[in-house]
Amino acid sequence: MNFYSCFDGNGQVIARCQTDQEIQVLKRMGRPIAEVRRMKNEEAIVCSLTSSPSDFNMEY
Repeated sequence: MNFYSCFDGNGQVIARCQTDQEIQVLKRMGRPIAEVRRMKNEEAIVCSLTSSPSDFNMEY
């Protein structure tokens, strides 16, 4: 399972997503996503253990 971190122009994490479709939805909502990086396996484990990464997206 892959997870992605979305960053704004200042390099701050603004969202964590699991699919490209989630990223596209956030872009359509106006989130200023400047960069998307695939999370390392050890980072992604935390998302899969705690809950869905979309829980991190307060507007989603």
